[in-house]
Amino acid sequence: MKIGPDDIRTVARLARLNLTPEEEASMVTTLDAILTYMETLNALDTTDIEPTAHIIDLETPWRADEVTNEANTEALLANAPARDGNHFRVPKIID
Repeated sequence: MKIGPDDIRTVARLARLNLTPEEEASMVTTLDAILTYMETLNALDTTDIEPTAHIIDLETPWRADEVTNEANTEALLANAPARDGNHFRVPKIID
């Protein structure tokens, strides 16, 4: 696949990047090489290959979902600048 300077400018504009002309030229070369390599990979026959996320089979470790730190209201509100009972007091921001 051939990528040109106009493609780079479009992507840079969408990403809100200000590229110099030298950076644009460098990106054209780099992205064209990446896309050419992707075409090489797409040419490989992968019909008998199972899709995987890792090269080795990994199990997801699970743990019991248990509360290990009980909430201590006094400790949580100890440094609050203002409080109203067991709640934080904050300035009104909506009229």
